[in-house]
Amino acid sequence: MASGNQPILSSAPLQVLFYLNSWYFAAFYLAEVLMFVYKGILLPYPSDTLVLDVVLLLLFLALETLRIFYGWKGNLCERSLSSCTSLLTLLPCAALAVYYLLLQTFVLRLEFLLGCVLLCFYGLELLLGVTSVLAFSRSRVY
Repeated sequence: MASGNQPILSSAPLQVLFYLNSWYFAAFYLAEVLMFVYKGILLPYPSDTLVLDVVLLLLFLALETLRIFYGWKGNLCERSLSSCTSLLTLLPCAALAVYYLLLQTFVLRLEFLLGCVLLCFYGLELLLGVTSVLAFSRSRVY
C-alpha cells in the first residue's frame, strides 16, 4: 500500500516463492494421491493407517492453501498480521511435510525427494517471510 512518499515494502522474491510453491504443492499433492493409490493397491498397507494418512493429506491441503493465501495477501498488502498468520501456519505444514518425509508407514524414494524440496521451499519462505514482517513492522502507518 505505497502511496505518496512511502516506499514499497512487499518482497518480490517472497511473492515469486509463494507462486512457485503453490504450483509445486499442487504437483506434490497430486503425486502423493497417486502414490497412496499405488501403495494401497500393491503394498500391505494397514487400512486404518491408510485412512489416517489420507485424512492428514487433506488437512495438509487445507493448511497449505490457507498459508499461501495469507502469505500472498499479507505480502502484497504489506500487512504484518496476515504475514504472521502465514508464518505460524508454516509450522504445522512443515510438521506434516516431515511426517510424509519420514514417519508414514511406507515412504517411497519419490516421496522423500518431493518432501525434501518442499522443506527447502519452506525454509526459504520462513527466511523471506520473517524479513518481510520485520520490514512491515518498522514502517510508519499514517
